[in-house]
Amino acid sequence: MLQSDTKLGIGSWPARRARITPERVALLHGERSCTYAQLAERTARFAGVLTKLGVRAGDRVAYFGPNHPAFLESLFAVGSLGAIFVPLNTRLAAPEIAYMLANSGSSVLISDATLSATTSAAIGELGALRHVITVGSSSTSAVAGALGYEGEMQDSAADSFCGAGLDDPCMIIYTSGTTGSPKGAVISHGNVTWNMFNQLAHVDILSSDLALGIAPWFHTAGLNQVTMPTLFKGGRVIVTSVFDPGTLLRDVQERGITSFSAVPTMLQAIVDHPSWDSTDVSSLRHVVYGGSPVLDRVARAWVARGVPVLQGYGMTETSPGVLMAVPDGASARPTSTGVPHFFTDVAVLDERQEVQAANGQTGEMVVRGPNVFSGYWGRPADTQRSFSDDGWFRTGDVVRVEPDGWTYVVDRIKDVIISGGENVYPAEVEAVLATLPGVQACAVVATPDERWGEVGVAFVVLAPEATGSESALTEQLRARLARYKVPRSILFVDEIPTTVTGKIRRNELRERALSL
Repeated sequence: MLQSDTKLGIGSWPARRARITPERVALLHGERSCTYAQLAERTARFAGVLTKLGVRAGDRVAYFGPNHPAFLESLFAVGSLGAIFVPLNTRLAAPEIAYMLANSGSSVLISDATLSATTSAAIGELGALRHVITVGSSSTSAVAGALGYEGEMQDSAADSFCGAGLDDPCMIIYTSGTTGSPKGAVISHGNVTWNMFNQLAHVDILSSDLALGIAPWFHTAGLNQVTMPTLFKGGRVIVTSVFDPGTLLRDVQERGITSFSAVPTMLQAIVDHPSWDSTDVSSLRHVVYGGSPVLDRVARAWVARGVPVLQGYGMTETSPGVLMAVPDGASARPTSTGVPHFFTDVAVLDERQEVQAANGQTGEMVVRGPNVFSGYWGRPADTQRSFSDDGWFRTGDVVRVEPDGWTYVVDRIKDVIISGGENVYPAEVEAVLATLPGVQACAVVATPDERWGEVGVAFVVLAPEATGSESALTEQLRARLARYKVPRSILFVDEIPTTVTGKIRRNELRERALSL
């Protein structure tokens, strides 16, 4: 077993792989390819850039952009310095990005040029942010004072790898918070490493694989469930930033793609595309998906084509793998989230809040293992509440575990809305909605949606004499929240139903939303 003080970090992986298969292609991006040796060299050069800018062990470096080779180069370079990588969701609004930059205390921001308007609006007067580095070029207005990524690389000398221990922080990944503001989950190098071992034990990933990096890497599943294990094994990854079902099907047939990670809405869009029936998908050895169950007809369509579609259950806090279906049995259980990963322990809490073995029982799922995070950045109280007294991480999800170990998510203790694979917490949306002019009270609940799985519905009580419209409130929300967090509809009501203790009766509101 690896020891916690072993100097083996995510930052060392390109260099180690380059010594084994230096000329093998690691990344494909458009018309460009990058070998493992080139990836290691560019990683070392960018580490030199960061060192010149004053980045040291423990410093935070943020990345704001879609999937791009620079994302991985930055991730590895930051890790090689013992610093902490902070990936930011490109779908977030400027105030949300500003909060995360300030909360993490990031000193450097690497930003894609296509997001320069959001970046400029976000950075404002952030005192801790010393430098902005722009990846690529864009016709939109540039970020004032930003450095060019490639220009800095050309002028940089390679920095040596200092290493990081398995217990050292690798990433801070923000997850929406039930208290109204996002929380930064601190993921260690060991968490990432053990999650990769879990995935390799569950899924056959080969050095001959050609994986499609289509799921966004700012989410831990897109990065850690397919891309990182494929690179570890010496396979190739096609870097893709925009999902288009027709393009994906063409690439599967013409390039022989073997795997990719997706959310249910992507799988549905592929099945519903006109080219689905005529496309040769025989190269696909597996497709990994999660976020919410896929529609039964969609699951059956993939099974009928002979492609193992493996549903998994995971969380940012678990790096992310907890459960995953395996090819032997997945087709017969299309709605199951599978069985526990190899190095992960899963149990349930009974009605007395005591931990019981997950064996044919129903209860809140709790998790422990070397892939489970250490806590939330700067939020010790939230960290303490997330764990049971004996150290199990509380998922907040109620599961039913069959005697054979296959698990089904049956309910949520938390009120999270899962829309298109994205987590939306009502408290976060309500916190913004409540600040809008004329809003006296509000509540947000989920309602089923055929395309996205779930969408939000907001119930709003206007203050006396106040006027407001659905379109006006929606426009204001879009300026402050990611579009996927904005409720699909807003209903004006006389009051928000509550219990005698003042808690919102969300079940009643969900029933009302279903009647729309």
